[in-house]
Amino acid sequence: MLPRLSRPRALALCALPVLALFGVAAFAPLPFTLAQPGSTANVLGDDHGKPVISIKGAPTRPTEGELRMTTILATGPTADVGIGDVIDGWFRTDRAVLPRDSVYPTGGSEKEIEKHNLDDMRKSQDSAVDAALNYLGKKPGSVDVTLNLADVGGPSAGLFFALGIVDKLDGDGSGGDLTGGHNIAGTGTIEANGAVGAVGGVSLKTQAARRDGATVFLVPKAECREAGAELPEGLRLIPVTTLKSAVSSLRALEQGHKVPSC
Repeated sequence: MLPRLSRPRALALCALPVLALFGVAAFAPLPFTLAQPGSTANVLGDDHGKPVISIKGAPTRPTEGELRMTTILATGPTADVGIGDVIDGWFRTDRAVLPRDSVYPTGGSEKEIEKHNLDDMRKSQDSAVDAALNYLGKKPGSVDVTLNLADVGGPSAGLFFALGIVDKLDGDGSGGDLTGGHNIAGTGTIEANGAVGAVGGVSLKTQAARRDGATVFLVPKAECREAGAELPEGLRLIPVTTLKSAVSSLRALEQGHKVPSC
């Protein structure tokens, strides 16, 4: 017959495996990525000395104001993220702890992921050009649009590329700027038919936008709640579902009319 353990001793012995697991977790890398607000870029301006948007085959107009696409800065796919990093990230509003697979769904090496992100960016740029020209009723064959933005990957700048093209070609449609002269930021993928899709890290992107002077943020409607969770003071959220709705909201904002809100 085995000797009977006292309750305190039994609890202590049961706790040993749990403590051991915590000890291993404290030093073992975890399948998470840490993200923070990244850079922003005005698509109506220049990047490394070149216009972000260049247009040939159609008259363009000078623009005022800014259309800022936003990014997040995330640890790499092979970076070691420990439990201390995760706990710290959970308690900070300027950091986010994200499942690694949600940031790098394709897997692979860093070079493979970088190539995939650049491919996504190129496809997004093509869709942005098609969406903008379709919206304006112009044929791609007679208008040549070149987009130049270095060091940025992924598809989340699509909406703002499209808005920038619309502003350079047509403004608000009545001779004014689509921006109304303001600093407008936001995010969202774009399809050739003008549909705007959701992206990740919007609560971090709103912080990047406000840091860089934006007062308005266009957000995919499906991500309104996330965008409002840590919304910086002085930044107004406007939900969008299509390029047409984004243009309409910016026109209404410029003219002082009612604008949708999250």
